[in-house]
Amino acid sequence: MPRWGHFDFDELKRFAKNLEEMEKALPGFIEECVRELAMRLLAKVVPRTPVDTGELRRGWTVGQVHRIPGGWQVEVINPTEYALYREYGHRTRDHKGWVEGSFMLTISEKELERELPAILQRKQEAFLKKFLG
Repeated sequence: MPRWGHFDFDELKRFAKNLEEMEKALPGFIEECVRELAMRLLAKVVPRTPVDTGELRRGWTVGQVHRIPGGWQVEVINPTEYALYREYGHRTRDHKGWVEGSFMLTISEKELERELPAILQRKQEAFLKKFLG
């Protein structure tokens, strides 16, 4: 009968344990990423918001992070009554003209979208390094 040799499975068992720990930590990691992206968006939109009285600029907030079917969700909102009109534009009071929007949130979102791959790659590499060395 041939002998196949001796195998040490300790390293493979350690790898499997690390994968289990990583799986448990994944929801928290995703929530942290979503929250960080929301805060980065907030950091972009606040300085871009026009200031008359400062109410509109102070109105920006980040909501709670929620897990939804198919992903995660967080709201970056401004409950100020006229925020929507300032963002997209509006008619003048006499309805004869148009006031252009500032697009402070729209521009900030597009800017963050361009930065998104690099941000997520750095965070993902750090996460994997933590568990897989």
